[in-house]
Amino acid sequence: MPIQTSVAVAVYFTMWWIVLFAILPLGVRSLHEDGETPAGSDPGAPMAPMLLKKAALTTVVSAVLFGLFMVALKLMG
Repeated sequence: MPIQTSVAVAVYFTMWWIVLFAILPLGVRSLHEDGETPAGSDPGAPMAPMLLKKAALTTVVSAVLFGLFMVALKLMG
């Protein structure tokens, strides 16, 4: 029983956001940890958040997980 395209997109979208929130803290150093806190900035702010790299990594991980999800659905039905 194949799933509808709209359901597949919704599942992937939800999976992408969950994976993003799991990947966001990886490799982040705060301004306080780095020792450089410019005047008026929050010491807990990330030094270099690398958001584009994390978005790309999130897309790859989500695609793999979604593929595994689709294989599991095919095996079950």
